[in-house]
Amino acid sequence: MKFNRVCVLFVGVCLIGAALADVEEEDDDVQVEVEDEDVKPEKPKFTPPTVEKNVHFADSFNSKDDFKRWTVSQAKKDGAEESISKYDGKWHVEEPKDSAIEGDLGLILKSKAKHHAVSSNLNKPFKFDGKPLIVQYEVRYQNGIDCGGAYVKLLSEDPKLNLKQFHDKTPYTIMFGPDKCGLDNKLHFIFRHKNPKTGEIEEKHSKKPTASLDSYFADKKTHQYSLVVNPDNTFEVSVDGTVVKEGSLLDDVSPPVNPPKEIEDPNDKKPADWDEREKIPDPDAEKPNDWDENEPEKIVDIEATKPEGWLEDENKLTPDPDAEKPKDWDDEMDGEWEAPLIENPKCQDAPGCGKWEQPMIKNPKYKGKWRAPMIDNPNYQGVWKPRRIPNPNFFEDLEPYKMTPINAVGLELWSMNDEIVFDNFLVTDDKVVAERWTEQTFQVKSRAEKASSGGRSVVDAISDATRERPWLWALILVVVVLPIVLIVAYCCMSKSEAWGYFSAMKGAADERPWLWAVYVVVLLLPLLLISICLCPRSGPIKPETLANAKKTDAVSPDDEQKEDTESADQEKAGPGGDNKPSTKKSKSSLEATEDDGDDEENEDDDAADEEEEEKGSESPRRSPRKRKSRKD
Repeated sequence: MKFNRVCVLFVGVCLIGAALADVEEEDDDVQVEVEDEDVKPEKPKFTPPTVEKNVHFADSFNSKDDFKRWTVSQAKKDGAEESISKYDGKWHVEEPKDSAIEGDLGLILKSKAKHHAVSSNLNKPFKFDGKPLIVQYEVRYQNGIDCGGAYVKLLSEDPKLNLKQFHDKTPYTIMFGPDKCGLDNKLHFIFRHKNPKTGEIEEKHSKKPTASLDSYFADKKTHQYSLVVNPDNTFEVSVDGTVVKEGSLLDDVSPPVNPPKEIEDPNDKKPADWDEREKIPDPDAEKPNDWDENEPEKIVDIEATKPEGWLEDENKLTPDPDAEKPKDWDDEMDGEWEAPLIENPKCQDAPGCGKWEQPMIKNPKYKGKWRAPMIDNPNYQGVWKPRRIPNPNFFEDLEPYKMTPINAVGLELWSMNDEIVFDNFLVTDDKVVAERWTEQTFQVKSRAEKASSGGRSVVDAISDATRERPWLWALILVVVVLPIVLIVAYCCMSKSEAWGYFSAMKGAADERPWLWAVYVVVLLLPLLLISICLCPRSGPIKPETLANAKKTDAVSPDDEQKEDTESADQEKAGPGGDNKPSTKKSKSSLEATEDDGDDEENEDDDAADEEEEEKGSESPRRSPRKRKSRKD
């Protein structure tokens, strides 16, 4: 009976959610004619982004000829085996497989288990002279990633720099980007700092991000990695526009930029009479006279007797009587054959077999070796530490932002996976330029990928939200689990108990009317949201369907300059009409607005019906369905 009530309640909630979804779709503003389902959605076409003036480096790989600006290394890796020491990994500029944008090329790492190195000079060197350094690029693991890097190196300015000999020891100023091996997912930000006193170079590693990076390595989608180093010595690392770690070049890197002012004196030694013992044995304690250290810990139980039925003449193990000597057994080679031993069946029902011996028991007189009790050491001087002296190598660099100028961008990688796509590199000192570049590249690509895969799922939305705000997990847990607990508790109660709780809640709400709103939010709203997500329903038109659909009442962007009457006639043209969606709209999100579609709401209904009848007579094979209009 209780189970039936749960089922009825769940089905009812699902029906409510489905009804709400259907009510939202009942709108006659737009008519859509659905083409054949076999036709694939049209991909947006690639449009090269605009390269602005104050850009030190930008490459969106508009054509295969763009690879000419990159130099493939011909060097060898020191210390590696001869068979894998060459940087002979393959690079191609081509359109990635399953690309969401037609004609969008990328630089693709094409080989496995090889060293890869390719680099390109900047348009002009980047000097840390008071402007921020902004670096961003895109990575996509088409075949996933098990072990390999996808980071970029910003090579230091050096008159001896030869890109054909680019290798792992080539000096760089910054290394930045994702890296993975096994279960260890990393996002590097490393800069090389020059000691102003000794001239030595030391790598400074930023701290690990607090957010989880797992999804960026596993979803096989394009992700944009961005780094900003500001003149005030702060930095930000972002993925897809979300900051995953930030901090100060002075405080949030390891080892720190500036050494300590004082260090322990390496020549200081602990005095011979220094007593570090906090506790010592009591020198005045004496062993008691009755303390016998020779007593054993265990003795024979002299009171034990052999149990009745003990088979002392039988062995615990006996040769298997059913065993047979193998035919290929050679006594001269293998020795005399003996049957394998098995448990003696005669011992199964007996208390024991074999020679009986009295068991051992704990000796009540045993005390062990006597030791004096521990007391506080009256001469305790504490733990000795060497004295501190001024650090002879101390320096204070308050502007680690002023790094070695950058002259080139390089990818020097080892990977056990192929088909890693790199695209839309940008190095600039203007945040506005970087934002515009992102709008024209990553945002367009990201929307196209989501549209081609059916849009953003609820799970993706929750994952993105909780990645930025982990405390949302607690809220989600309360919203989802609390109603379920209440429903289960209600179903497990007797009718009298349930009615008593209901009366108490109703009485409290009568005294405080605002409690009804709390009941609705806590009980009904979460269930409705869950039912809308989980219950089968027709839902809005998918982006793939919209891409294949012929809009009979939408004004073509090419006809926007014509008169209203001509626009109305053309947008209602039959299947042979020319009013197709523009390329610009197809490249942006498939949920783009259609402002012109709202003009039809003011037309005369009778005239519209007559025109639809005329269209139906001209092309009777089509039966348009009414769909909800797409609003801004």
